Amino acid sequence: MTTIYEQLNIGSGFGGLGMAIQLKKAGRQNFLVLEKSDSVGGTWRDNTYPGAACDVESHLYSLSFAPKRDWSRRYGSQAEIKAYMEACVAEFELQTHLRFHAEVAQLRYDDKAQIWQVTLTTGETLMARAVISAVGQLNQPRYPEIVGLSSFKGPVFHSARWDHTVDLTGKNIGVIGTGASAIQFVPQLAKVAANLHVFQRSGSWVISKNDRPFYRWEQWFFRHIPGIAKLYRTFLYVKTESRAIIFTRCNKLLKYGEWQARRLARRDVKNLEKRRQLIPNYQIGCNRILLANDWYASMDLPHVNLVTSNIQAVIENAVITTDGVEHPVDVLVLGTGFRATEFLAPMRVVGSQGRELNDAWAQGAEAYKGISVSGFPNFFLLYGPNTNLSHSSILLMLESQIHYVLECLKALEQRGATSMDVKPERQQRYVSKLQQQLDKTVWSSGCSSWYLTADGRNVVNWFGFTFSYRWMTRRVQVDDYEWVEESA
Repeated sequence: MTTIYEQLNIGSGFGGLGMAIQLKKAGRQNFLVLEKSDSVGGTWRDNTYPGAACDVESHLYSLSFAPKRDWSRRYGSQAEIKAYMEACVAEFELQTHLRFHAEVAQLRYDDKAQIWQVTLTTGETLMARAVISAVGQLNQPRYPEIVGLSSFKGPVFHSARWDHTVDLTGKNIGVIGTGASAIQFVPQLAKVAANLHVFQRSGSWVISKNDRPFYRWEQWFFRHIPGIAKLYRTFLYVKTESRAIIFTRCNKLLKYGEWQARRLARRDVKNLEKRRQLIPNYQIGCNRILLANDWYASMDLPHVNLVTSNIQAVIENAVITTDGVEHPVDVLVLGTGFRATEFLAPMRVVGSQGRELNDAWAQGAEAYKGISVSGFPNFFLLYGPNTNLSHSSILLMLESQIHYVLECLKALEQRGATSMDVKPERQQRYVSKLQQQLDKTVWSSGCSSWYLTADGRNVVNWFGFTFSYRWMTRRVQVDDYEWVEESA
């Protein structure tokens, strides 16, 4: 007899694990978490490059219902964050709900049975009454389309698929891209490389990171004095939440960040030409503001070559730029980011009446409250379209979404319904208002960023405060959904 799960979660990053914890706490046991890899962690499992760390302060980067009080420093490292996630699995006994090496190839909704058929890449098909996608926005690396890249004879790898078997000591290393990951791993490569060529398409605004290890007495207080860790977390929350005003309403206040970045560059970069090239020409905040203390100083080193001419081609042992210069390299590291606007790729999702999600999202991904998509009953998204943040911890948004999904599951039971599907007009009204709000933000000030689709539509960011999103997702507006009753 085929097992029909009440819920199937896809992904075991923070969204998938947080959802699993809350399902268990709500007394729901008939669920499974599908993970394509061999361990939990999501982006914190995949990104193991040197220097990988969070740019949200650690005490705000843990689940409120599974607090970690023994962080070693203000900003958690990749290893410490992944260890925390593994500890959550153990603490809440999620092992029996996890299935590894289970990559989803296709989701198909059966209108007659009102069941999701979940097909794995192995060909196996599972059944579920509800599917909760927690694959995130930063799980599919973006590989650049460069002429001759496949002809390069040395090692080539993306920063999110770091090849630790390659010895980089004394090598001529080429780095393509200067985004959030490169900001962290380039300073580490600069310590070991004979020569480092950093190919930059556009500069990034980089400000200092107020990071340091916690003192022993601080850690003792967090662990042993009731309420101290929670109070500190509240302080961090208020501090970071105030930044939302700057990004969404008072963009001129971002000039202070610009001044900070320029001041840091003047202090650390003595090479005037490099300094000029490192400072962006777009408004600060339009793209992601990056935090680092060693970026500018590393770029000023004499063996670090900042290349701003476009790449023309890659040959067996070098990168050729459009100015005709040939840059010899032994290893190529791709710091080219992720396919953030291509949600759920490469999964195929087929909803009610055979409707393909790719068709529904032909003009860009969208979802009601970032969670529900019309035509896809009992299908819920965590970290879906327009739920990313530039000012605070994404875990705050995830917790709101997890709460909302639980409310949806509860509403299905209370109404005696087998399915719920957001009405298309309610979704359109929500998305239209959201896009109007986004047009007023700094992210629409004219730069090219990973927040935007090719035609310039912001499908990634939330436009306001995390508490306003929490309020919006506090309960289900039943009139916004079509319900199919069990007796129907």
